[in-house]
Amino acid sequence: MASGLLLSGTVAALVTAALPAHDSSTGFVDPPPDKIVINVATVNGSGCPAGTAAVAVSEDNTAFTVTYSDYLAQAGGNSDPTAFRKNCQLNLIVHVPQGFTYAVASADYRGFASLQPGATAVQRASYYFQGSSQTAFKTHPLAGAYNDNWQVTDVTDWAQLVWAPCGVQRNFNINTEIRVNAGTTSPGRVSFMTMDSTDGDISTVYHMAWKECPGR
Repeated sequence: MASGLLLSGTVAALVTAALPAHDSSTGFVDPPPDKIVINVATVNGSGCPAGTAAVAVSEDNTAFTVTYSDYLAQAGGNSDPTAFRKNCQLNLIVHVPQGFTYAVASADYRGFASLQPGATAVQRASYYFQGSSQTAFKTHPLAGAYNDNWQVTDVTDWAQLVWAPCGVQRNFNINTEIRVNAGTTSPGRVSFMTMDSTDGDISTVYHMAWKECPGR
């Protein structure tokens, strides 16, 4: 079993539904009409210790969901000095039918934050293929006073999508992190940010785009 993963074996499903048919304004095409297999090679990081993250793939293979149960960063008060930043890196192996490639078109992140006046927090994600210098970064700040659920969405324009190389198997990496700064207004009081929930797990959903490789 991969570290930090509540999942045994291979995650696989047959395509039974799809994104809308090819649209010249977006470039999206249907997922290929064949089996797509997503293997989770590793789930590692201070925000997803062993046994605290689970990955599932939608039936139509246009999205996959990561659920966390111990992804929390905090600062201020008697917080551990190293607790202000937590991260989690997913390393995925996506097997697609010959002649197709894929990219992550959007990602939805949710959690809860309790920030004292003057405190700040940030959620950040980066997306890249193994061996590639092309990396997409998205950052979302949050400022106190704040005490509520939070939700953000990373959306990538079609022209800016980071596509898997055609004809080459490359692992896909998604690295997320959350950071909290206690600030100077209320440094003696704890501020925190989670990518989970006090009354149940919170899911992070990644939506996939597909296109045919050149020459197919």
